[in-house]
Amino acid sequence: MDISVVIPLLNEAESLPELLSWINRVMTNQGFSHEVILVDDGSNDGSWEVIEKLKGEFPEIIGIKFRRNYGKSAALNVGFEASRGNVVITMDADLQDSPDEIPELYRRIVEEKFDLVSGWKQKRHDPLSKTIPTKLFNFVTRRMSGIHNLHDFNCGLKAYRSEVVKSIEVYGEMHRYIPVIAKWAGFKKIGEQVVEHRARKYGYTKFGFSRFINGFLDLLSIFFVGKFAKRPMHFFGTMGALSFMAGTMIAFWIIIEKLYHISMHIKYSREIVDQPLFYIALVAIVVGFQLFLTGFIAELVSRNSPERNSYQIEKTV
Repeated sequence: MDISVVIPLLNEAESLPELLSWINRVMTNQGFSHEVILVDDGSNDGSWEVIEKLKGEFPEIIGIKFRRNYGKSAALNVGFEASRGNVVITMDADLQDSPDEIPELYRRIVEEKFDLVSGWKQKRHDPLSKTIPTKLFNFVTRRMSGIHNLHDFNCGLKAYRSEVVKSIEVYGEMHRYIPVIAKWAGFKKIGEQVVEHRARKYGYTKFGFSRFINGFLDLLSIFFVGKFAKRPMHFFGTMGALSFMAGTMIAFWIIIEKLYHISMHIKYSREIVDQPLFYIALVAIVVGFQLFLTGFIAELVSRNSPERNSYQIEKTV
């Protein structure tokens, strides 16, 4: 199979018929063999009923319905697991992404041998309250990840080699940083393509201001896991050793100073335990020891919970 189109959706009943017709038209004109995986993330507007109805018209549809809302990352992860195409295309269901971009995205994966091609909505139809924070997050992500050629990490329209989506895990709010996750997994040929951003035709955005806070926290999580997941002792052990050494040096300084005063018969103004430096040294030694133990324990405990991506799927078609 040439292409799997993975579409997470939440309350997009109005846009689905038009979107599926558009995708089918593009695939037919290009002669692609394909499937469309629709992951209903707990919709309550009749989206699942629309999917069941469209299945009769478009047999290439695979529908997956969550019992409740888990989030876009969960929907993408389940869609990736179900995909069978050589190239996997992700797009949103709100018609802001154009299926006409699919052939070029597919070509760049197949002919130019990219691992991942991310869309860049250079001209956006969003309010400033959304575009300004998005630019800030993209700037921070570029600096922290080292992927300097991407301008829009959060664009829903992306293309992947099948091997990429089968090798990564997406959870929490990490769908925004899939290129970063892919890079940490060893897929470094990442490209960008300017794509059309269409104005929303139906409904309203499903993301509030909290996505920026959650997104930033997930970026820190990805950065830490990518750097130290296989060697947590390098992080905790280094921090612990530095803290322990600093505390020990301060303690030795206080003791040597005390002994010097005694040997020179100089009156010592304060006892060791009365000095603030003594308590600073004590805290540094204890914290350093605890950090070192944390790193040691982290080396023994797997970071992956078997329940992390366990979702209640109510129906499939």
